[in-house]
Amino acid sequence: MNYDCLIIDDEQLLADSTAEYFNLFGVSAAVVYSAPECRSFFEHNTAKLLLLDINLENESGFELCRELREKTQIPILFISARSSDDDKIIALNIGGDDYIQKPCSLGVLLAKVRAVLKRYGQSEETSYSDAWLKVDFNAKQAVVNGNAVKLTSMEFRLLTYLIKNANRVITKKEIFEKVWGDRFTGDGTLNVHIRKIREAIERDAGNPRYIITVWGEGYKFQGENQ
Repeated sequence: MNYDCLIIDDEQLLADSTAEYFNLFGVSAAVVYSAPECRSFFEHNTAKLLLLDINLENESGFELCRELREKTQIPILFISARSSDDDKIIALNIGGDDYIQKPCSLGVLLAKVRAVLKRYGQSEETSYSDAWLKVDFNAKQAVVNGNAVKLTSMEFRLLTYLIKNANRVITKKEIFEKVWGDRFTGDGTLNVHIRKIREAIERDAGNPRYIITVWGEGYKFQGENQ
């Protein structure tokens, strides 16, 4: 079956009530209570988004995320009772789309899930392609010179935003607000993501042809034929 959201949480009563609430308001949700159950789920089902607790009983949610990122780039929202900044940084760096702090009302959680589903579902363009680079927005897959390359969820989101706004200078402020959803993200974080994307897609990361730096303003994506 195809679901909007898969909830992975070993707190069974909470997970069940969350899924019931989501289903009541039109977001189809399934529940599993462990990493092995999550693996089994994807043998016969699909989901557009994962709501993943990092504190699974016998396995770290971080490790499960790393494993999943080897196979898919679907959005992953971490939810945890832990408030450590280190946890939040790890979550984002391994491909999480957000880190939600428990306790969190079901209404707020539902709104967050809907926002992510809407953001990833809205796309008039479904792909970009030239002789060197191919990017499938729906599959969240980038192929360079015939070979699939690995990008984190945030890196892919940033690349997608730049491509969809090709040949226009995108300011850092706009990137922070539209891609990160946080106007206070630092330049250093953005620079690291740009560098990693260039290393993945450019023929020569030191002399980029796709992602161009516009000094003092921001960045611009230009196709290879521009």
